[in-house]
Order: sequence, then C-alpha cells, then structure tokens
Amino acid sequence: MPYIKTKSVANVASINIFYQEYGEGIPVIFIHGWPLNHEMWEYQLLELSKHNIRCIAYDRRGFGKSDRPWQGYDYDTLADDLNELITHLNLSKVALIEFSMGGGEVARFIGKYGTEKLSKVAFISSVTPCKMKSAENPEGSTKATIDATIDLITKDRPAFLAGFGKKFYGVDETHQPVSQELLNWNQNLCLMSSAKASIDCVHAFSETDFSKDLQKIDIPVLIIHGDADKIVPISGSGNKTAELIKHAKYLVYKDAPHGLFITEKEKLNTDLLDFLTATV
Repeated sequence: MPYIKTKSVANVASINIFYQEYGEGIPVIFIHGWPLNHEMWEYQLLELSKHNIRCIAYDRRGFGKSDRPWQGYDYDTLADDLNELITHLNLSKVALIEFSMGGGEVARFIGKYGTEKLSKVAFISSVTPCKMKSAENPEGSTKATIDATIDLITKDRPAFLAGFGKKFYGVDETHQPVSQELLNWNQNLCLMSSAKASIDCVHAFSETDFSKDLQKIDIPVLIIHGDADKIVPISGSGNKTAELIKHAKYLVYKDAPHGLFITEKEKLNTDLLDFLTATV
C-alpha cells in the first residue's frame, strides 16, 4: 500500500501517512473530516477521476490506515504532513479540496507555505475561520461544549459516534436522508480512528483561529456550505469564511446538513468539477 514517511520535527517523530490515487490529469488532493478518513470521499473519487482529474486522498495521522502517534494533532503539524505529501509526489499547481476539519489544514498550510504549489482550494462545510464561541460567532463552541464532547468520547466512543452520525447527515424522527446501512458505514470509518487522535483533534478544530491564514489566500477559492448544518453552523463558518476571502465563489446548499458530500453528492460533484476544470 502507498505510504509517505514524514520527517521528524522537534519532538514529533516521523510516521507513515497512507494515501491513494485515482485517475490521471489535474492533480487534486482531498482532505477528510473528523473523525472519518479518506474513504468518506468515495462518491467524489469515483466520479471526478473519470474527468481528467488525478484524485489523491490521504488519511490524516491517527485516522484510517495512517500511523497513530501519541502526539502531533495540532494544525501546524497537520499542515506539515500535507506539505510532505505534496513534496513526496512532486506536485505543482495542485488543487486542495477539504471537508470540515480539513479546512484548518488548508488554511494553515497556506499560512505556513503560501500558495506557490497550489492552483485552487475548496472549503466544504469548513470549520474555518474559528469554531470557538465569540461575539462574532455566537453559535460557536464553548469550553463547556468541548469538555462535554470529550467526556462522551471518553465514556462511550461508539455510542457518541452513532448519535453524531445522525446529526452529521441531518437524520431525525421525520427526516431520513441516508440509509441505516450508510450510517453503519460511517460509523465503521469513524471507529478506524484512534481515541487519542479523536480527542486531540476536537481541541485543535474547536480552539484554533484561522482568520489570518485565510487572509493570505490569493488563488481561486470555492466555498460550499449547507444552511441546515448543525455540526458547523453556516453563520459562523461559511458566511465568515466568505467575508474573509472576498474573491471566493460561495455556494449555499439549501436545507443541506453537514455531511453534504453524501446527501448532495451529485450536486457537489458537478460544482467541484466545474470549479476544477474552469480556466482562470
């Protein structure tokens, strides 16, 4: 199986990062959300790889088939891992497509490394610019919310993930946009993550402010967010990210939940294909 080995930096030891490639053509890296892995992109990888697009998807450290170190789940290290993948594959003019937590990797990568090797970036249901509650983001996470989430993960991670999955896809007593089988699949992907990575990443994506990183983006940007997202509400995320990146194209998916890569997969695939193949 294909792996890259990251460099040892400071007190963060080198690890193996798993990735897969599909198709040939325009290079695109897909960055998954929490607590999933690269397999969440199944419907995008299958479709986009048919259209002259080289789809590259990897598992974040601690998730999927990548190594599970005890540390290194801060965004500086995660951005370094992304840079290692781009360097290993000798990519230039590569597009970055992220989901949710992955927005932090994209933003911090650009904050640290710039856009020289990039062509375009897409933020889908992203946690950017900052998920913490503030006057500017009254719907954001409080310390109490973060602590409660971590407590639930610690006590019974499978039970927490089962409930989280339903909210993720907008499932309730009157609305069933995905099958039980898909929820089971989602649960299996989530349980491939390590508990330590899952907990540390909650701190990372809840407490990190990416506002300054976003303001450094000088390449084409697509922002997609569902207005029924209950995991990362649009008012403090998609709307705020669009305000910080004035030149971005912003698409709001009406009535779409957080997990729109499944519930709106055909529309998402079309919008991503249009964005990736458009000439600048």
